[in-house]
Amino acid sequence: MATQVIMPQLGESVVEGTVTKWLKQKGEPVQEMEALLEVNTDKVDTEIPSPASGVLLDILVPEGSTVQAGTVLAWIGEPGEVLPQATAFTPPKEETESEVAQALVPTHPLQRLSAPQERELGFISPVVARMAKEYQIDLAQVRGTGQGGRITKKDLLAYLEKRQRELAPAETQTIWETPADGDLFRPTELIFGEASTPPLPPVPPSGRLIPFSALRKAIAEHMTASKRIAAHVTTVMEADLSRVVAHRKAHQAEFAQQGAKLTYTAYFAAATIAALKAYPIVNSSFTAEGIRIHPQINLGIATSLGEEGLIVPVIKDADSLSLLGLARAINDLAQRARSRQLKPDEVKGGTFTLSNHGVSGSLFATPIINQPQCAILGVGVIQKRVVVIEDELGSDILAIRPMVYLSLTFDHRILDGAAADAFLARVVEELEKFSD
Repeated sequence: MATQVIMPQLGESVVEGTVTKWLKQKGEPVQEMEALLEVNTDKVDTEIPSPASGVLLDILVPEGSTVQAGTVLAWIGEPGEVLPQATAFTPPKEETESEVAQALVPTHPLQRLSAPQERELGFISPVVARMAKEYQIDLAQVRGTGQGGRITKKDLLAYLEKRQRELAPAETQTIWETPADGDLFRPTELIFGEASTPPLPPVPPSGRLIPFSALRKAIAEHMTASKRIAAHVTTVMEADLSRVVAHRKAHQAEFAQQGAKLTYTAYFAAATIAALKAYPIVNSSFTAEGIRIHPQINLGIATSLGEEGLIVPVIKDADSLSLLGLARAINDLAQRARSRQLKPDEVKGGTFTLSNHGVSGSLFATPIINQPQCAILGVGVIQKRVVVIEDELGSDILAIRPMVYLSLTFDHRILDGAAADAFLARVVEELEKFSD
């Protein structure tokens, strides 16, 4: 009897996945527990093993398709075996530009998008529900392109982009009012003239085309959404790492004996955690109801995957770990990220992100906030520079010190400049006064 290959639920809050690659083709033999296909969920690629031995009789879901957990992906059985009747996978119908625009054009320049007639929304995943609440989207206005008209994360991102275009006229004036719900932080746009977005210039067809991977698409969508929703501001300070360098040199061998590679990232993580404890407002998220301060510190560590892109595994409850514990966690997550062994839940739930862009020689950068977080800390390259310091007699002298630039990009809806500077100054202080 033929065996179904089912899309598994790869995490507690993971309800769908994208088939990125079939490792076996129709008609090929496969052994039980042998890798059969790769599935991408929230930038994490996972190999799905075969549930049985036999021949891959049919593939129902092609590469690049996104389906819900529980969907039948393929059949495995004996050669020539007749399969039971099943509904083949139907890819979502792509809406044309005119269809989407027609659905989103306001009926009057001063009106917001009017809601269509009420309809049955069907299954709404936790990801879609959270995004709808965060961006204040009426799901009745969104056309679903998933199976059976289901609304997907991709649909919400497309809707947000179209809404931004339709409500971004050539000339606007923003005023602040007190809505009925008492939200003092939501602007109301008064639109003058017709909203129009000039078309992008055509791209010549010459040259080599690199198709988007699932990871690159996810990065593009997430970063664009973050720039659209948050008021990004960056502040930069520098830190003297003399104590950190000395401590690392003295304890590298000791940490190695305990199975941990002591990198500078562990020190930056420890300093960041101490600053988050001192300024919990930075460990927060912006919501429609107000600023939500998270009770735990879940520290994301941006990890490069080379040309493939970037992923941010999360150290849960990082404030409970010592320097040794942080070093172990950072090593483990980085290694498993690069070997594609992360679990989907390990890239979720972050409350603050650390990005060490200095590994490639960058002095400082303006990283993009990892939504729905409040801020992200960028760490530049550590280099010896000549600085002015004060000696024991209070005189200024020149000295060579290992210095680093730290850049904090923060959401101005949550933090003002003084609060952001106070937090970053605390990070610098923790690094410059580091001790056991």
